Amino acid sequence: MAKLTDFKVLTFDCYGTLIDWERGIIEGLKPLTKQIGQELSRNAILETYASHEAFQQQLNPAKPYREILAIVYQELAAQFGVAVTRDECLRFGHTIPKWPAFHDSAGALQYLKKHYKLMVLTNIDNESFSASNEKLQVEFDAIYTAEDIGSYKPSLLNFEHLFRSLERSGIKKEEVLHVAESMFHDHEPANKCGLASCRIYRRFDQSGFGATLKPNEMPTFDFQFNSMADLVRAHHEELRS
Repeated sequence: MAKLTDFKVLTFDCYGTLIDWERGIIEGLKPLTKQIGQELSRNAILETYASHEAFQQQLNPAKPYREILAIVYQELAAQFGVAVTRDECLRFGHTIPKWPAFHDSAGALQYLKKHYKLMVLTNIDNESFSASNEKLQVEFDAIYTAEDIGSYKPSLLNFEHLFRSLERSGIKKEEVLHVAESMFHDHEPANKCGLASCRIYRRFDQSGFGATLKPNEMPTFDFQFNSMADLVRAHHEELRS
């Protein structure tokens, strides 16, 4: 059975794992959702968002994420029968810097930095991630964005890019643990690539998959914790045992 201390590198999904993107999405969509003539649940909004986001990422893999969000806003408005301007759509795309970090992310990363190399594999553009990174208060050893790679997870191209970069640094896949919330974007492709993974189950007290699609096949993972703080506690216990 694998132990957390078996690994030398932690690669992170950021949005949904370290940054509370669902809260950010809900807040950013309020100018639109307040105009809808029907009351939608939080999960209904997130699930509708997820379907449009995944489609646009597949259709426009080279577009920066903030531009994907602008298109998603426009598509959501059309679906809900709300008239919006181009500026309103672009404004939603630029809400990412306001998305908050989970309360335990910065402290957990600072602790883990003492024991691992920390890297990010994210479906985001460089400008937006830079703003989020300030909230995480840690210097990552490497940052791999969808903008640099030219595709979005769950595409295996993103993971193949990661593996090539790791290989150039002399790091073996077996030394890497991928830490993420999304079963669709991260754990399913990690399974396909033979990459060990740790699920941070931020939605443990909620139903459904929120702002991510349901995976085609339910993936497995090597570890599961409800928070980054729980991951840190488990690592600390391993060191003590």
